[in-house]
Amino acid sequence: MQPKIMMKKKSVSASKASLVLFLCQMISALDVPLDSKLLEELSQPPTITQQSPKDYIVDPRENIVIQCEAKGKPPPSFSWTRNGTHFDIDKDAQVTMKPNSGTLVINIMNGGKAEAYEGVYQCTARNERGAAISNNIVIRPSRSPLWTKERLEPNHVREGDSLVLHCRPPVGLPPPIIFWMDNAFQRLPQSERVSQGLNGDLYFSNVQPEDTREDYICYARFNHTQTIQQKQPISVKVFSMDSLNDTIAANLSDTDIYGAKPVTERQPVLLTPTGSTSTKVELRGNVLLLECIAAGLPTPVIRWIKEGGELPANRTFFENFKKTLKIIDVSEADSGNYKCIARNILGSAHHVISVTVKAAPYWITAPRNLVLSPGEDGTLICRANGNPKPNISWLANGVPIAIAPEDPSRKVDGDTIIFSHVQERSSAVYQCNASNEYGYLLANAFVNVLAEPPRILTTTNKLYQVIADSPALLDCAYFGSPKPEIEWFKGVKGSILRGNEYIFHDNGTLEIPVAQKDSTGTYTCVARNELGKIQNEVHLEVKDPTMIIKQPEYKVIQRYGQVSFECIIKHDSTLLPTVIWLKDNDALPDDERFLVGKDNLTIMNVTDKDDGTYTCIVNTTLDSVSASAVLTVVAAPPTPAIIYARPNPPFDLELTGQLERSVELSWIPGDENNSPITNFVIEYEDGLHEPGVWHYQTEVPGTQTTVQLKLSPYVNYSFRVIAVNEIGRSQPSEPSEQYLTKSANPDENPSNVQGIGSEPDNLVITWESLKGFQSNGPGLQYKVSWRQKDVDDEWTSVIVANVSKYIVSGTPTFVPYEIKVQALNDLGYAPEPSEVIGHSGEDLPMVAPGNVQVHVINSTLAKVHWDPVPLKTVRGHLQGYKVYYWKVQSLSRRSRRHVEKKILTFRGNKTFGMLPGLEPYSSYKLNVRVVNGKGEGPASPDKVFKTPEGVPSSPSFLKITNPTLDSLTLEWGSPTHPNGILISYILKFQPINNTHELGPLVEIRIPANESSMILKNLNYSTRYKFYFNAQTSVGSGSQITEEAVTIMDEAMASRQVDIATQGWFIGLMCAVALLILILLIVCFIRRNKGGKYPVKEKEDAHADPEIQPMKEDDGTFGEYSDAEDHKPLKKGSRTPSDRTVKKEDSDDSLVDYGEGVNGQFNEDGSFIGQYSGKKEKEPAEGNESSEAPSPVNAMNSFV
Repeated sequence: MQPKIMMKKKSVSASKASLVLFLCQMISALDVPLDSKLLEELSQPPTITQQSPKDYIVDPRENIVIQCEAKGKPPPSFSWTRNGTHFDIDKDAQVTMKPNSGTLVINIMNGGKAEAYEGVYQCTARNERGAAISNNIVIRPSRSPLWTKERLEPNHVREGDSLVLHCRPPVGLPPPIIFWMDNAFQRLPQSERVSQGLNGDLYFSNVQPEDTREDYICYARFNHTQTIQQKQPISVKVFSMDSLNDTIAANLSDTDIYGAKPVTERQPVLLTPTGSTSTKVELRGNVLLLECIAAGLPTPVIRWIKEGGELPANRTFFENFKKTLKIIDVSEADSGNYKCIARNILGSAHHVISVTVKAAPYWITAPRNLVLSPGEDGTLICRANGNPKPNISWLANGVPIAIAPEDPSRKVDGDTIIFSHVQERSSAVYQCNASNEYGYLLANAFVNVLAEPPRILTTTNKLYQVIADSPALLDCAYFGSPKPEIEWFKGVKGSILRGNEYIFHDNGTLEIPVAQKDSTGTYTCVARNELGKIQNEVHLEVKDPTMIIKQPEYKVIQRYGQVSFECIIKHDSTLLPTVIWLKDNDALPDDERFLVGKDNLTIMNVTDKDDGTYTCIVNTTLDSVSASAVLTVVAAPPTPAIIYARPNPPFDLELTGQLERSVELSWIPGDENNSPITNFVIEYEDGLHEPGVWHYQTEVPGTQTTVQLKLSPYVNYSFRVIAVNEIGRSQPSEPSEQYLTKSANPDENPSNVQGIGSEPDNLVITWESLKGFQSNGPGLQYKVSWRQKDVDDEWTSVIVANVSKYIVSGTPTFVPYEIKVQALNDLGYAPEPSEVIGHSGEDLPMVAPGNVQVHVINSTLAKVHWDPVPLKTVRGHLQGYKVYYWKVQSLSRRSRRHVEKKILTFRGNKTFGMLPGLEPYSSYKLNVRVVNGKGEGPASPDKVFKTPEGVPSSPSFLKITNPTLDSLTLEWGSPTHPNGILISYILKFQPINNTHELGPLVEIRIPANESSMILKNLNYSTRYKFYFNAQTSVGSGSQITEEAVTIMDEAMASRQVDIATQGWFIGLMCAVALLILILLIVCFIRRNKGGKYPVKEKEDAHADPEIQPMKEDDGTFGEYSDAEDHKPLKKGSRTPSDRTVKKEDSDDSLVDYGEGVNGQFNEDGSFIGQYSGKKEKEPAEGNESSEAPSPVNAMNSFV
């Protein structure tokens, strides 16, 4: 259906090729920020914000409210049509329009009749910039007529025959819900043999004697008016063969031959539908219901198949004992022939239903509002689909576009309107109507042409605070038409900001990717277009990061001991830190044994429960850091004298003071077995619902032997008691006597009620069923109620049993619902349940993110930005956006390789993200997709970007061959990753003497096309160290190092051999060895003289307060420990006697040539530890070097 004022679709005159070319040259429309002050000032055509549904069924007893709300600047005025003509509300005293609104209120409660206002209504909202129209709203009052009086004859049926009890409810609006009950308002039981059809009739496949009754009553419930109509009771009398034989015998003589056939079995016959074939038409997205009910004895079983295909998985359900086939969310693919087969032991019957799925119009691309500047171009696109294909027509300000005022900037091309060089007079509201025989769609989209000078929406002098080395984002939200250009300056007279250290976003935001302390200052944002210029200042403060300089350490402590964890922090002086301690990622126990100090946590009297991970968390307003350590509690050495064991079980359980909801339990404790009983655990068994299963009831202190227990109704209780001490739990006691409590209404409702759609047009309501003892009585059921939030006033309810799920079909896609589930049993209802909010099913997102832009930050990092998709098109919970990107080719090698796509997911409504790990000097592609709970939406068009050159990797190898007296040959391989165009190689080398001192450094630049060279004019018998790296236009890459030696002169080698064989040389070496031996003896004697000796051990044992050990600074005697002089020199150390380290002695780290244990660095970078003159006193044992003292150390000790 379509509104009467809509025109038929015009023929497409322009070619598709020219349209595509024009769209490619279009300028993107303006985005208007959602700033309330700005929106109040800008002119805007009307937009319909709220309207009544197309098919609006009203309660004839209440006032009729037809909603029509709209916004615009200036505020719009409203008018209505009724049945296609102007509706003058001023002439009808019963009709009023709400102030500042288009909503009509028709007064029915003061004498008006709803039937007089039936019709088709349409609202128009108009201001100086255009007119928007609502859907055609069809008003119909609901009807719940009474059943016509009729005389119902009793039904006399032979046992085994089939029977149909007709309901034939009165025709109501909307159609009623049918159900069968008896005089006691109890639902009639249904089964495979007896069931209700879709038309409301009650079908008996075969009747049995127990079907005899006089109160088969059909009820019709009209939900809209909340009324129930009742049909007159129907009587059914079933005659069995035995009673029929007795009647015949009483009326015939003995000589007559009589007899009745026994109940005979019959093969299936279909009661509905009739015939062998039928047809059914259903609309796309609806629920398809097909029904087959058969007569027969034994009762036939129904089976469904689809000819030439399979029933759709996950969308097919069987109801009414498989007599009804239900397929949800049907599509054109579900068209076909469906066969139902009824079968029993005597044969079968079948029926084929030919299903055709049609479709009302549905959106592919709905038109969107356009905000343009004078002289810009734009398009409105309206695309819909359906079966049959819908007709597309356009209106301008509610008037068919063919008769609307001419606009030279407008051109209609089928489902697209093209605007070229628009002016302010081009502002208007356009309507697109897509209709076929099954329905219509109507959408309003305005074109608003604005000429506005720049405005900056960010607050003046706004202060931003960030942590050093983190990104800083300075906002400059703006608006103007034409779109202003944005420039940033730093300082009062600073120059314009440019360069790779800044990122300039399309929304005006300035990003400093890595803010430093010198980034602090005032920044000025300037926005200008042809109509004006404006500027705004913001301020940035960069703070020092918070650090934990002394972290907690792993501790092992004996039970009942004391332990302390340190957490010393360093932070920016302007930030106030807060320190929180956690145990196993949870708050510390509320225990006075845990003492939290300024920079530590102390635990007194440690127990086994204190075992775990302790975390120190430091928070400021800008950052947060944490550190963790594990505490392991071990048992103290056991004392074997006493044997501890679990307690013996309690005994002699007794129940007294039995009430409906409580009872008193008492017992006698068993033996403690040398460990006091700390508590008793009471458990119960429900012999009525879960026999043999014991549940926790409560626990009491070990000094208590009686307890008052709270009970639930309708439970057959037995109790048992378990004693607990530090060793463990006793065996359970013998069970007490049983106690059955009385039934009552349920005390509680199901928990964990949720509403989550599994398909786009359903709502799956789930809950956790009550346990058996929670039912409080027999006949536990659940009343499930729902209504669409902010749309429905009345609840829709259904009562179910033995399930924890109910599926509501035919819902709109992803809309909120209010849900509640109430428990009831044979005695009544539980308290009113609380409401929860659920959502109907999600569907895949409809559109791809637009305006995808890539900003290449450096050779390995890029930033991608996109516009968020409208939330309505997400059709589900927005989970985030996925960026797919892949390398197309390397620009240096021009060789393609296998495309390996990478995916980055950005959670939430982010509109930008960083792409790390890119390869320099390469070509990449990317696209962006929005993600909801159902999956991914369509991909945006692929965006191509290129990374700039970077520094190369190190050369693949460096080999040094062919050594001679004065030359070496060098060969090398090009870098594995050139990351650009190589321009040269850099070779540096320097000699190394016998004391590892480095000589002068020589540098040579080698052309990039070379792969070897001969290095001449070197010194003979000399070791050289080479440093080799490649270079691009960006800079030098990492270097590779090698060492090589030129060969020795033969004459010099012979002289060295001769010296080694001279007698004077041998004598000199022997004298040196003897001197070293003497020095070692003196060192050994001196150590024993000042070390630990028996007298000192006695002094330590007696701890005489008069005898104090020598302190290092007062010169008195005590335990001798020359920890410095006896420490051997570090391996390879070239430290002079004045304890200074010359910088030119070695380029290598001291740690590389030393032990690297005690060395550490001051805050200014100077090295301390083994090379310092003083150090803290170390223990006398355990830290001494295992190496023998060197002669140099021995000499130092002697002096």
